[in-house]
Amino acid sequence: MARLFGTDGVRGLANRDITADLALHLSVAAARTLGDKGAFGGQRSVAVVGRDPRASGEFLGAAVCAGLASAGVDVLDAGVLPTPAIAYLTARMNASIGAVLSASHNAMPDNGIKFLAKGGHKLSDAQEDEILERLDAEQQASSDRPTGAAVGRIRPFPQGADFYMEHLLDAVPTRLDGLHLVVDAAHGAASQVGPEVFERAGATVDVIGASPDGLNINDGYGSTHLDRLSEAVVARGADLGVAWDGDADRCLAVDAQGTVVDGDQIMSILALALKEQGRLAEDTLVVTVMSNLGLLQAMERQGVTIRQTGVGDRYVLEDMRANGLSLGGEQSGHVIMLDHGTTGDGVLTALMLAARVVESGRSLAELASVMTRLPQTLVNVKGVDKDAVDRNDAVKIAVAEVENELQGSGRVLLRKSGTEPLVRVMVEAQTEEDARRAAERLAQVVKDNLSI
Repeated sequence: MARLFGTDGVRGLANRDITADLALHLSVAAARTLGDKGAFGGQRSVAVVGRDPRASGEFLGAAVCAGLASAGVDVLDAGVLPTPAIAYLTARMNASIGAVLSASHNAMPDNGIKFLAKGGHKLSDAQEDEILERLDAEQQASSDRPTGAAVGRIRPFPQGADFYMEHLLDAVPTRLDGLHLVVDAAHGAASQVGPEVFERAGATVDVIGASPDGLNINDGYGSTHLDRLSEAVVARGADLGVAWDGDADRCLAVDAQGTVVDGDQIMSILALALKEQGRLAEDTLVVTVMSNLGLLQAMERQGVTIRQTGVGDRYVLEDMRANGLSLGGEQSGHVIMLDHGTTGDGVLTALMLAARVVESGRSLAELASVMTRLPQTLVNVKGVDKDAVDRNDAVKIAVAEVENELQGSGRVLLRKSGTEPLVRVMVEAQTEEDARRAAERLAQVVKDNLSI
């Protein structure tokens, strides 16, 4: 069958693309793939399930729990919690499976299903492929499923939130007493635990975007809509502000003047803090090819090695695990600290950023000034033969000409979409005008030579 999994689970329009029927059968297939050996004839596997507050998550979560239990898996239903909380709880409870119902930063009508393997780790391509192979069979027959006392049991798991907050507080190196910040929870999964953990850490917390009603997730609030956070920080005289997305696996920030501090700047701050403490493994930071050239230049000046991967936090994570590294992430705010978790954690990132402000006695703006962000322009060129972008001579010549003009003071990246007939043209340069002009020029060359 066609591959359902994208870079972060299965995602689409809820009740059209992501249906209760799909959720149930996909969960049975996941149980067969990820469950401990002997799960269906001896000791049962355990799964931890959580979701963001979307209305569709209510019935999709019920379907996932039903599918897992029907396959003989005992389910701990943690309710509304961030994705990284479910990853942590999957490891803490020694569960064989973690499952999250969320479409992250997408608008409310969408939803998604994401599975985690034992230890709270994201699935490999091979594990996803095995789940898909089993899915067809599970939709056709159920004769080998357990019956009687062998079926799984579903239990609420309200203590999961406290376990997660305790984990976060254990990770923070200092109290946050005296710090005043605004948190924007995107009306999402961290609406309760996010502000509460900051208060437990001693900070003075003003909260916006933390009244989820099932319909308002990511609607004008959160890491993709920072205007309200910037306004609130300035109006309330706070030291800084932090914003999460719908499932709180990413974090962006604003300084006391309301200026945005993006994922690249956050990673630069945390990398230097860890290096100073002797805790940055191999003095190396892992980022994607979309990270700003200013980050690469700043880290080189500070003696930090940069490794670059393809776009997607799963590729950052794979590289970190393969090379024993401790810090990595994306410009979008996915920051992974493997000393404390198995995936990106927006609340943890925010806590560590706030702790650095307190420990250093410096403002967030001062800390972020370690890197100078080069102006960046991104142009999406639609309706083109994306697979020819690396082979077309005219495109290659145009890219070489622009790179020569930039003379090492900028960068060009052409990246094909994984799902659409589309090529993304990204240019960084010393000025906004130079970046815009070069990007538009290259986009026109791509369109002229690759249109379909």
